[in-house]
Order: sequence, then structure tokens, then C-alpha cells
Amino acid sequence: MEIMTARGPARVEIDEAERARLLLVLTHGSAGSVDAPDLLAVRDAALAARAHVARVTQAFRVAGARAPGTPARQDEAWLTVLARVRARWPELPLVQGGRSNGARVACRTATAVGAAAVVALAFPLHPPGKPERSRAEELRGAGVDVLVVNGDRDPFGVPEAADAARLVVLPGEGHDLKKDPARVGEVVAEWLKLYWK
Repeated sequence: MEIMTARGPARVEIDEAERARLLLVLTHGSAGSVDAPDLLAVRDAALAARAHVARVTQAFRVAGARAPGTPARQDEAWLTVLARVRARWPELPLVQGGRSNGARVACRTATAVGAAAVVALAFPLHPPGKPERSRAEELRGAGVDVLVVNGDRDPFGVPEAADAARLVVLPGEGHDLKKDPARVGEVVAEWLKLYWK
């Protein structure tokens, strides 16, 4: 499905679960895709847990850009996409999330879209080597419960447990969370059960 935003078209791939109890909307990082191993593992685990899953390729990536632009413009486009996706299943609780930059978008827009919770994969706490430029306030300001799943070798840093409702740090994982993506999926699926209808 293609959805036109103020930044151009976004693309949405939807996988439906039987007797779904929740809607999970996921997106990619700045230069990534919705086919990242951790996102696919989360999709598979969420489907098995009876959640519809929508994976959103944001407009800036559809246009071929590697950088999302300003947060305000990125968030504006995200809100347009979420309104359309959410309209398909307005009766289901919504959990939104993403990896890296996508996790930041999900945190910033959670209350605006009426999300029950956020899944933040590889949340980029700060630019590599610049811990003084912390983005922890985006986690704390989400206004809903946030699950953070990070690797202990992530050069973007690991948030503090106090910054999220739940923090899971996976040993041996880097920013890409690709050593054991199935474990990432298991952690997220277990979290989603808290928000089932």
C-alpha cells in the first residue's frame, strides 16, 4: 500500500494475523529498510502472537534519501501514514516502534497517534563517540511505556533502565541486532501481550 505524505509517498507492507488482538506498526533506521533481520524477526513473532504487523518504509527512504531530514518533517509524514493504517483497525490497540531512527520517531509521536506503547530497537542514545549529545529525553518524553532492546556493543550507547518501562540489553549484539534476531522477536512478542485487547 502506498500513502502520500507531505514528503512524498510512503510504502506500507501489511501482514495480517488471524483473530488479531493488536496492531503493531514498525519502521526502519535512517539508512535501513523494513527487511532488517530484527524487524523481520519481530514481525514473525508478533504475527504468531496474534498481532497485525505493518512495516512502513518512510517517504524519505522511498525517495532514496539516507537522512530523514528534520524531526518535525519526519514526524509530520509519520502521522499521515499512521492515520491511514490505524483507520483499517480502529478497534485494536496500537503499538508502534522501529529500529534506531525509527525508534526515535515512534517515541516522539506515540501520544499523538494514540499508541498504547512503543518498541524501540537499537535506540540511538547518542551519536557514536558523543555521549554528551544524549537523546534520552525522547524515551522519557514518549508519554507511554517504552520497551528498549539494545545490544551491549552498540556504539550509539545503551539507555539507562530508568529511561524506559523495560530495558533489555542483549550480550554480544551491536547496533544491527543481527546476531540473534529471533531473540529480539521473542522479547518483543512477550512485551506485546501486555497490550492485547
